[in-house]
Amino acid sequence: MGDTFLYKNRLGITALSAHLETFSYKKHAHEEYALGVTLKGIQAYDLEGCSQASYTNGVMLFNPEQVHDGRAGTCEESLEYIMLYIKPELFLEALGEKNLLHFCAPIVYEERLKTAILNLVRAILTEKDEALCHELFLHVSDYFSTKNLLNSYKNENALITKTKEMIYDGLENVLHIETIAQELNLSIFKLIRLFKAGTGITPYQYFLNSKLSHAKKHLDAVNDLYATVVAFGFTDLSHFNRHFKRVYGLTAYEYLTHKDKR
Repeated sequence: MGDTFLYKNRLGITALSAHLETFSYKKHAHEEYALGVTLKGIQAYDLEGCSQASYTNGVMLFNPEQVHDGRAGTCEESLEYIMLYIKPELFLEALGEKNLLHFCAPIVYEERLKTAILNLVRAILTEKDEALCHELFLHVSDYFSTKNLLNSYKNENALITKTKEMIYDGLENVLHIETIAQELNLSIFKLIRLFKAGTGITPYQYFLNSKLSHAKKHLDAVNDLYATVVAFGFTDLSHFNRHFKRVYGLTAYEYLTHKDKR
């Protein structure tokens, strides 16, 4: 069967159905809350420096900007799983909360939550009515309002926040780490060390991850590969495709081609 990835978007939520045999994700993070279910095999990943393993029926919970990688946990068995990527403002609206919350545990084994996530993923992938998808999404979020699975977000270091803001301001360009370091009155090496200690990735990895995330949103909106390459300052389509695949499992060209067929 090989490695396969199917993405679909609805209501501001992205659903993914994936089958992995040889592919492994590079270290990255998502701006969204990510909820997933391991359907077959073992999903192994490092989450902020800690090794995790989700077995069949495990529900994986990722906070926004939580750094992780991903791979099949055993060479003898392929991995099948599904994911939901939910914009923070949408998730918090459904929860009736204003401030960012964090999942308390990375993996839980909760049958009702697993079923609720599966139902929403299947509805999005099969393009069910939006009214039904809204109801299914509310059912997922309601589970968290009645369980002790979320806690308050701990504000990050002001230096990290400022660095992220400056990186965001220049996503369409090359990262000028020396400019950011000068603005913060730090040496380049001190900035890199502090940023990695606070986030788990280097400023350049964060820059590239953010660039790819926003480029994917741009690609969804304009359906134009070359316009996206130009808008976000990639060297060429090959450069964009190579980095896109490391995070999303397929090239930007493959993603757009599959998207057009949906």
